[in-house]
Amino acid sequence: MGKAGKKLPSAPLAAKKAKSKKNPLFEKAPRNFRLGGDIQPKRDLTRFVKWPKYVRLQRMKRVMLMRLKVPPAINQFNMAIDK
Repeated sequence: MGKAGKKLPSAPLAAKKAKSKKNPLFEKAPRNFRLGGDIQPKRDLTRFVKWPKYVRLQRMKRVMLMRLKVPPAINQFNMAIDK
């Protein structure tokens, strides 16, 4: 069996894609984060903050209540208005 198959049509957007010429004056160089180099990007450090005790307690309580299976007859008192 020979490999004389049909020629597939080219993709419609492939011919129209023209690569824009880059100006060498504005070429982006890789950033150097070593000593004396660029300033490091800001990171989200909220997880590593020492939170106030009341914040930690309310988060731990929330997790604990989600994990514990409380019977409905007892759980009805957790939703009290004048708590």
